[in-house]
Amino acid sequence: MSNREVQRYAFKRFVPAKEIEQTFLLSVLAAEGLHGQARVRLDAGYYFDPKKRVCVVDAGSDVGRDICRIFTGFAIREFGETSFKVTRAGDRESRTAEQPARAE
Repeated sequence: MSNREVQRYAFKRFVPAKEIEQTFLLSVLAAEGLHGQARVRLDAGYYFDPKKRVCVVDAGSDVGRDICRIFTGFAIREFGETSFKVTRAGDRESRTAEQPARAE
């Protein structure tokens, strides 16, 4: 797994950690619907730190990328576009949900 494939979601303090966690787990469940439980268990890597309100997802596989897409969509709808930032691990640049990633 390279740093370029790891997505880090950092939420603002007003977003309850429990709700972030529940939304994230719902995203993983949705990915299971697409890929199957076994493939998600084998191919998905993720971590949630409730104190820091940070989710980290390995987006180096189709499963990880789908979890990121689903979670981003759910988080925008539930918490608002400016309630969190997404960065690639190792990148200094962060973006809010409404700012698209630069083409590479």
